[in-house]
Amino acid sequence: MAWVLLAVAGLFEVAWAIGLKYTEGFTRVGPSVFTLVSMVASVVLLGVAMKSLPVGTSYAVWVGVGAVGTAILGIVLFGEPASAGRLVSLGLIVAGIVGLKLATPG
Repeated sequence: MAWVLLAVAGLFEVAWAIGLKYTEGFTRVGPSVFTLVSMVASVVLLGVAMKSLPVGTSYAVWVGVGAVGTAILGIVLFGEPASAGRLVSLGLIVAGIVGLKLATPG
């Protein structure tokens, strides 16, 4: 269950990172509220997952899911470059996340 919570926390991290783009410096109320709620949900779920998972693994996976998800949505939503080097680098992050999952009990 901790791994599921950690994955959901990572998805909320993606949500708030993308949400930041739409807040326009926190001048738009709707996107700002969405972003702030996503931030809180992400950190709370990370904290709950850390009750039974190692802190280093939890944090690395949380950041990795957020980084990969945000980069992919940046490509899809904002037309950011999808160069081979960038995609390979994202694949390496995913490989690291999978490796941490396989090497961590729980």
